[in-house]
Amino acid sequence: QVQLVESGGGLVQAGGSLRLSCAASGRTYSNFAMAWFRQAPGKEREFVTFIRWSVGNTNYADSVKGRFTISRDNAKKTVYLQMNSLKPEDTAVYSCAAGHPDPTVEYASSAYPYWGQGTQVTVSS
Repeated sequence: QVQLVESGGGLVQAGGSLRLSCAASGRTYSNFAMAWFRQAPGKEREFVTFIRWSVGNTNYADSVKGRFTISRDNAKKTVYLQMNSLKPEDTAVYSCAAGHPDPTVEYASSAYPYWGQGTQVTVSS
């Protein structure tokens, strides 16, 4: 079992920055990965980014490439999502997810059994 606790989020003007954090606890295995998903009102949940814990490889949704950065602190077992150049369309509830997904399904929310409580990010124009 893995527990996730998120922090960060809030209200920011377009062009601004925010950083989200997600601390994990519990037992993990070698192919452990953590990801961020987001869901805007009236829309389906969408993949944002993920990081494979052991090797650090990452990937991003096209909509956030070059603006968002995912990183990890091994000692704290915490993943961070640095969001720069925020746009109103980035407004959503952001959720941290964790699991041991197969490499072919790292983008799928169904591949992650553990989820944080979600945090609201609102970008005003």
